[in-house]
Amino acid sequence: MADVEQQLQACGEPEVQSARLGDMVMERLAPLNEVAYVRFASVYRRFKDIAGFERELTQIKKLKEDA
Repeated sequence: MADVEQQLQACGEPEVQSARLGDMVMERLAPLNEVAYVRFASVYRRFKDIAGFERELTQIKKLKEDA
C-alpha cells in the first residue's frame, strides 16, 4: 500500500478526504485478498443490511471476472 502514500504525496494536497483514501485502499485490496476486501468494505461502507453486503460481493465477483 506504499503506492497509496506515494500517490497522495504526489497530488500535493495538504489534506485528503477519508473517503478518497478509503476508495484508494479498496481498489488495491480487492485483487490482493478478497476476504480482506470484504471485511474492510463492511466497515468502510457501513452496511446496514444484507443487501448492501450482497452488492459488494457482486462487485468483487465482477472485478475478478474482468481481470
